[in-house]
Amino acid sequence: AATTPRIPSTRLALHHFDVNYSLQLKELWPSVRAGLLCEQKYGALLNNFSSLDYVTQELELLNATDFVSEACKKVQQSQQGAAAEEAGRGESSSNIKCYTFPRGDITRFRPARPDILGLLNYYLMDAASLLPVLALNVQPGDFVLDLCAAPGGKTLALLQTGACGHLAANDISISRAKRLHQILHSYVPTEIREAVSVTSCDGRDWGQLRGGTFHKVLVDVPCTTDRHSVMEEDNNIFHKRRTKERQMLPMLQLQLLMAGILATKPGGEVVYSTCSLSPLQNEHVIERAVEIAETQFNISMHVEDLSHFRTLFQDTFSFFSDCRLGELVLPHLTANFGPMYFCKLCRV
Repeated sequence: AATTPRIPSTRLALHHFDVNYSLQLKELWPSVRAGLLCEQKYGALLNNFSSLDYVTQELELLNATDFVSEACKKVQQSQQGAAAEEAGRGESSSNIKCYTFPRGDITRFRPARPDILGLLNYYLMDAASLLPVLALNVQPGDFVLDLCAAPGGKTLALLQTGACGHLAANDISISRAKRLHQILHSYVPTEIREAVSVTSCDGRDWGQLRGGTFHKVLVDVPCTTDRHSVMEEDNNIFHKRRTKERQMLPMLQLQLLMAGILATKPGGEVVYSTCSLSPLQNEHVIERAVEIAETQFNISMHVEDLSHFRTLFQDTFSFFSDCRLGELVLPHLTANFGPMYFCKLCRV
């Protein structure tokens, strides 16, 4: 008997998004869809541990700018409201320097080069991936947990703050944790690298293992990785064999966020993030976690208003203005970063 031709996972993903995201994003969806299907834009996260003498000059000659310091400068000039307050508050985060090309400029960065000690001078990543790290606002001496750390871009960014009193980086996958080790080895000096605790536990168990010990927790969960899903067949969550796994994602995400909440000290903060546009993986997970923390653990979580991030970084990213909780960066042809959802919770 003739077999039905297999529909590519990328096409299944795009059909799924067309049905769901057109309802959510309405008239914005065609533009976001075009962004998802075009080449992603990158930022160059500078490595403060390497010698950067020529790197910044070289990048500036190419017309790239550090979007973090540019945003802070803009706020200091206008000195208005919550955005100014945040810029003043996040001094350790301002050690993070990430160069991007202007809107509409699709120049590619050249590969990073090693310095005299063999450390690479920058790490290429989706610049929107830095927003959850900036939102975490690590302060000097903070004990920080990166619960789903591989491949390691956000862990590296956390180290760039120079503020972590202790950093625990965990990923359930041993092979992905190896990739994290490689990143640390390529970018971070031995003495600092040795102070990072890298583990391969199931993040869902973390609250039971080391509950109530961290000031700041980053929970960057596995998700439908929307951009990857419409572009790459390899390791695609929309493969027919992975349907059950995909349907169970919101439950896994909720369990990981709960573990992150339980890992924080009273007064501590959690940032939850995904690279999906899906409200089921974003706001719904936040709402459910806040409810479970209250009813089952008697923990009160406050969802922080991050709308000042929109003001701060509107020149670099396209934000979705109708996000109920947290913030969402939308892919856009002139600024093709994201998708990136992030939301901050404070343990009262």
